[in-house]
Amino acid sequence: MMLALGMFVFSLSTLAYQQLQRQTEWRHPASSRIGAAPARQFIGRGDDTITLPGILFPELAGTTLSLDTLRLMANTGKAWPMIEGSGRIYGLWVIESLSETKTLFFRDGTPRRIEFTLSLKRIDDDQLDLVGTATEAGVSILRGLL
Repeated sequence: MMLALGMFVFSLSTLAYQQLQRQTEWRHPASSRIGAAPARQFIGRGDDTITLPGILFPELAGTTLSLDTLRLMANTGKAWPMIEGSGRIYGLWVIESLSETKTLFFRDGTPRRIEFTLSLKRIDDDQLDLVGTATEAGVSILRGLL
């Protein structure tokens, strides 16, 4: 296991990312002052973003169902706990976007290579009303398959 987002596990058999890019911002708004540089005040943490770019080779490793599962999880609008394979807990994250590029096609249009980028944003850990459950994810997945 590389990483778990809710009940979705990133691995070679599901969806392996090539990088984990994290960007954290802190807010320091400026107030204009006459005859001096703007004054800045720290008002708290800003956005915390994780981007997971990767390549999926359905013939060798991973499955396109994994991308469908992440889309269905995103459709719930819920936040998901993220835990690294090492046990490090990242907190609660929402799926902000998922993009994919399919190339190297078989005759029937099935791609041999799919590049993807998953973007996640952290929410406050005390917003437990937004946390998704395995049941919600399962129901969303079943609805998507029907």
